[in-house]
Amino acid sequence: MKGLIYQIKSVWKDKFCIMSFLLPIIIALALHFIGGIDLSSVTEFHFGVLESDLSARTISWLERYGSVTAYETQEELTAAINEPSTYMIGVTADGDEIQTMISGDELDLFRQTADTLPALYMERERAEQISVTILERFDVMAGFQNIFIAITLIAAMFMGCTFNAMNIIAEKENGVDFVNQILPMTQSEYIIQKIFVGFAGGCLSAVLTACCYFRMPIKSALLMTLLMMLSAFVAGLVGLFIGKFSEGLMVGVVYIKIVMIIFMAVPLVAYLTGVSGLVLAFCYFVPSSAAFEGIMNLAGSDKPAIAKDMLILMAHCIFWFLLYLTISQWQKKHS
Repeated sequence: MKGLIYQIKSVWKDKFCIMSFLLPIIIALALHFIGGIDLSSVTEFHFGVLESDLSARTISWLERYGSVTAYETQEELTAAINEPSTYMIGVTADGDEIQTMISGDELDLFRQTADTLPALYMERERAEQISVTILERFDVMAGFQNIFIAITLIAAMFMGCTFNAMNIIAEKENGVDFVNQILPMTQSEYIIQKIFVGFAGGCLSAVLTACCYFRMPIKSALLMTLLMMLSAFVAGLVGLFIGKFSEGLMVGVVYIKIVMIIFMAVPLVAYLTGVSGLVLAFCYFVPSSAAFEGIMNLAGSDKPAIAKDMLILMAHCIFWFLLYLTISQWQKKHS
């Protein structure tokens, strides 16, 4: 128990580990906040008119398509149109018709609207006779938020790798590793101590990240927790390998970054490209692929099927654990 407390204190003093722990949580909070913002106002039309220039009927017609702001002088209207932060369309009377003014730096949507508006105004009486069905606005962010949060969860679960690797590297540089080699501590006890710190940190970071975003039924929440535990355990084992084979801090950081890029890039590219068959099977050699697939299934389905993902992660846990034990015993016999 004292050894675990020492390991936790050692990690807590490492600013790199603390930053890695908090970053996924902050990102999840940001994604949750962004998910509550209504972006529909970004594409809303804004019309600028002069006071006493257009009839009340024309202004009422413009208000059907967007907001209308009246200005006292032509200079004020021109300044509002040229304001870079807005996409305002100026509308003035031209006899019985209307004419539009834009600054020229608008998006194509607003330029096309400005070009079409006078003709639409001329045909407004005929257009009113046409039956219009208003469809529900598609939420652009809805299709990407689950992907963002899944990648964020992968990063959170990967923190166990960072914790273990940085802890072992720090012990090597401080000479603590030589002390550990002569302590009356078995190889199993050493591995358990090292895995526990990374496993606990990765699980805690992932759980807090998930709580900031997901609202799931109890069954799905339990499955998500089990999925995160398996992923954090695998990440902790990977951290042991990085710590064992890293000769210094900079080498360890490079290894961590390379492994993290692989953990995040492989499942994301596989999902976006829709790979299947043999290619998908090769992707499962990266543990995060099964974790990513399981998270997406839990987030997007009422009846998620993640048994396959669980089995793949369990196989990774067993394989990497036995491999580390084998390498450690081999090194101990030949040292």
